[in-house]
Amino acid sequence: MPTAEAMGMDRRAFGEFAGPQGELASYAFGWTTGSQPHIARLSIGIGASNPGGGTFHAVVFEHEDGHALSLTDEPFEHVPQGGPDLAADQARTHVDLPFVWWVADHVMERDRRAWWMRHWLLGTRCIQTIEVFERREPVLLLGNDADDGLWQLIGATDAGGTGKIGHLHHAVDEDPTLVDVLDLPPGHSASRTRVGGPWTRLLGYPA
Repeated sequence: MPTAEAMGMDRRAFGEFAGPQGELASYAFGWTTGSQPHIARLSIGIGASNPGGGTFHAVVFEHEDGHALSLTDEPFEHVPQGGPDLAADQARTHVDLPFVWWVADHVMERDRRAWWMRHWLLGTRCIQTIEVFERREPVLLLGNDADDGLWQLIGATDAGGTGKIGHLHHAVDEDPTLVDVLDLPPGHSASRTRVGGPWTRLLGYPA
């Protein structure tokens, strides 16, 4: 929902986690477009209605070309598996903190919506064809250049000598179906024939 204070869009995502031994956790993460500095929020809840259960809260921020997390006192979201909100000092001494960090790593690695958040945190840059930038064509080819880390967004018209530089997360704002391929490694691309169609991943770009 729009937030007047941040002059942007408040984005939140929720999910459930089940560990290999049946451990359960719920999580929520979110960010506000247009806010400065770029800091996201994460809540992870465990042990609902059980002694020792609680909800852990953290901030997520850019760190050394990646992201890092830090516990915070400020609650973010209530989640189904959570218990009482834990302050940072309480969370640091909690016996289940290693499990909570494991869940956090899993979320950032596996949840496609977290990939979107990560690109927002890092300010990942992209170049779009004029047709895509002006929304006259959808993105049908997306690539992560190996040499400079610049992502390319191309529609039905072949890329020419000019394009528009912007941020990748803005392109996902316009077309959330791009979220499925935001984990492309450098030097890889993905293509599709229509919006909502399956992506074909490729090392390099199609011939």
